[in-house]
Amino acid sequence: MTEVKNILLCGVGGQGIILASKILATGLIKAGYDVKMSEVHGMAQRGGSVTTQVRFGEKVHSPIIGKGQADILVSFETMETAKWIEYIKPEGKVVINDYQIPSAPILSGAATYPKGVLEDISSKVQTTVFKAADLAQGIGNIKTMNVIIVGALVKAMGLDTGIKWDEVIKETVKEKFVDINLKAFNLGMEQVK
Repeated sequence: MTEVKNILLCGVGGQGIILASKILATGLIKAGYDVKMSEVHGMAQRGGSVTTQVRFGEKVHSPIIGKGQADILVSFETMETAKWIEYIKPEGKVVINDYQIPSAPILSGAATYPKGVLEDISSKVQTTVFKAADLAQGIGNIKTMNVIIVGALVKAMGLDTGIKWDEVIKETVKEKFVDINLKAFNLGMEQVK
């Protein structure tokens, strides 16, 4: 593959976006791709936006994705999708975790959570929406939501063959959480048709 692929992950601090990107980047490196990754934490510890950008291909010169260049946008939180949609290519794909984390202005009553985000995004670009939090609770650990999302991303990008994702997960998560994260990853892959 000579073409560089661009993946933008977005969400809110504490959702495990950095670990999700590490799993993704590790798998792509093991597959022989040149991979560049950048991350922006912002006010993550206060529930602020977190984004990571993962670019991979035969040769990648920069870790930064420009507006209109992302092949796929993976949103861990519904409202964050709208903030980053301008980075997606017209023919790109969006994977959205239908999960709401109210921001400080919403919690204080100064603003309301926007309505119609999912419908608006779905009308503009090919979109897969699912509730990773419900799936994570179903397997017994809400903190696996991020790995469920990685599984969906891997499937949506056609990266589910040729890379030993089970080995990648064993290398990147704590040993005591390997089994549940393997289950979460496979559950995420099942969400994408």
